[in-house]
Amino acid sequence: MTKNLHRLCLRPLMWVALLSASVLSLSGCFPLAAGGAIMTGFVAADRRSAGAQLEDQNIEIKAANQIRQTIGERGHINITSYNRQVLISGEVPSAQDQARAEQLVKAVDNVSIVLNELAVMGNTTLTERSNDVITAGRIKAAVFDAQDLTSSAFKITVERGVVYVLGRVTAREAKRVTEVITAVPGVRKVVRVLEVITEEDLARIAPPPSEPKKTAP
Repeated sequence: MTKNLHRLCLRPLMWVALLSASVLSLSGCFPLAAGGAIMTGFVAADRRSAGAQLEDQNIEIKAANQIRQTIGERGHINITSYNRQVLISGEVPSAQDQARAEQLVKAVDNVSIVLNELAVMGNTTLTERSNDVITAGRIKAAVFDAQDLTSSAFKITVERGVVYVLGRVTAREAKRVTEVITAVPGVRKVVRVLEVITEEDLARIAPPPSEPKKTAP
């Protein structure tokens, strides 16, 4: 399997968008949706603060409403926000709509960074979006089953077989989650948009391990 990794450094602070492509066999894939087309995120043990999670929800809702009012049914656009970093994914019919969507999202309060991954093309079919649902389910199960990954650290969106991964993770976790995802059938490419933290940072923010249950003598 050939992997082409491209890194996009994003400011402010430690935001780093890591773009990695893993072209596999099989192709994968709702009108506008806040929170991503197909998203697998876990609220429990989220590495964002409760305030940051609420802020991300508000950004997704506000951005989606703005795009719906301006672009409407012309495009299939999804908004995913993680720690105020916003991914725009889906399809629009023109470069003008692509640029306009980005402008609308940037104008939303508290948005820090916008990554515009909109494709200029016709909207995907129901079959393609159904394939994305299946792919997302497989990814969710694979990440959850990986003993060396914390599934709640990742927020995942799938579009046309392209998997977008957001989260606060170490370099080790970023590499490992890419390996897990690229092994899933239906994945064409992985785009990592991650806030990279150190192992020491992780030790400070991760919840302590639960005590093993004691059996009665």
